[in-house]
Amino acid sequence: MEKKKLAEILFEKGKRLGFEDMEVFIKSTTNFDLKIFKKEIDKYSISNQEGLSFRGIYNGKMGYSYTEKVDETSIDILVEEAINNAKVIDSDDEEIIYEGSEEYKEVCTYNKDLENISKEEKIQFALKLEEEALNLDDRVETVNHCSFGETSEYSLIMNTKGLELENKSNMALAYVSVKVKDGDDIKTAGKHIISNDFSKFDAKKLAKEAVNEAISLLSAESIKSGEYQTILRNDVSASILEAFTSIFSAESVQKGLSLLKDKLNEKVSSSLITIIDDPFMEEGISSTGFDGEGVATKYKKLIDKGVLKTFLHSLKTAKKDGVESTGNGFKGYKSSVVISPTNMYIEKGKSSFEDMLKGVKEGILIIDVQGLHSGLNTVSGDFSLSAQGYLIENGEITRPINQITIAGNYFEVLNDVDEVSNDLDFILPSGGYIGSPSLKIKRLSVAGK
Repeated sequence: MEKKKLAEILFEKGKRLGFEDMEVFIKSTTNFDLKIFKKEIDKYSISNQEGLSFRGIYNGKMGYSYTEKVDETSIDILVEEAINNAKVIDSDDEEIIYEGSEEYKEVCTYNKDLENISKEEKIQFALKLEEEALNLDDRVETVNHCSFGETSEYSLIMNTKGLELENKSNMALAYVSVKVKDGDDIKTAGKHIISNDFSKFDAKKLAKEAVNEAISLLSAESIKSGEYQTILRNDVSASILEAFTSIFSAESVQKGLSLLKDKLNEKVSSSLITIIDDPFMEEGISSTGFDGEGVATKYKKLIDKGVLKTFLHSLKTAKKDGVESTGNGFKGYKSSVVISPTNMYIEKGKSSFEDMLKGVKEGILIIDVQGLHSGLNTVSGDFSLSAQGYLIENGEITRPINQITIAGNYFEVLNDVDEVSNDLDFILPSGGYIGSPSLKIKRLSVAGK
């Protein structure tokens, strides 16, 4: 049955049984996953997933239900489960079905050419990626991970207030990780590319980036404990920002779980820091014209030259604060609305990475951190992370370093930024597409030998 027709029948059934406003959210996803190991296909899978969530106002409460069987046979049980759910809800928070925004910006997130690339061509790319990595240097012992994946998504939001929104998107991801060995010294490094433009997938370039980084870390040693002028490479800075994205959630703020509470329009970081959430970014993996509640998304500066300007809002948090939703309420068909960024990044500066490096007389460059989920506290901002990178002396990288721990407070780090590079880059998406340029920090505590 056509999806919009199914939603209309569901609304008719719900109205007869006492629902007021109702909403249907349908999402379908197709995934193609490919892994190569030792010149052979180690994994090849194509999966399809589809689900429908139904919610509606019943006796003043919002009831929810969902199904993975998206056809007419699911209608009765969806309505009955939503009624039962509404009866047991004890929250006093008022939830609404949104009537729609005045205007929606058209955002292109689907590239038909990607799906026209044959599976054979994608397999050949992955095989070449492994081959290139293995042949670049005799010290490459193995390619421990080589994969190519592709995802296509379709979503539909319809409600009884006349809202009807559709979106289609796709993207591909290639990742390679290598292990290099020199004597007893073993190091690993991995690199990725993500885009819905297959012409940008260069196997030789991607393999070279991973191999060169792994080799550059051979013979790494620790350094003396102390405070060092520190450069957080773009991907490291983005990873730490991703771990702290919840501090910008209005829900976290309202629950007292963010130190940014009561700091709107106050200086919270260095004036060199501007943090943007841009749902319209070209080639942004999380670009979208509307969120999971049907609210039109907005370009916004969360921090503008060091000053906190807004939080990320859903309809519920916006109503509590007496403001408009920022269009950051997202959901899956199995889950309720959560606040999430779209394409969030620290705005790039004017300095090149090379010039930033030259400005460090004695310091370190961090290129990888471990323990982001266990070694930091998003409420206090404190972090302690295992790290590796390079020693910088007189503006030049002199040797690799490892077996160190960097520690500090993220709010203090943002205030201690004294230079921002122009090398903005994004990490693998997880609850938003997060990016950052490299940041030079005045001082950071390092525990070494």
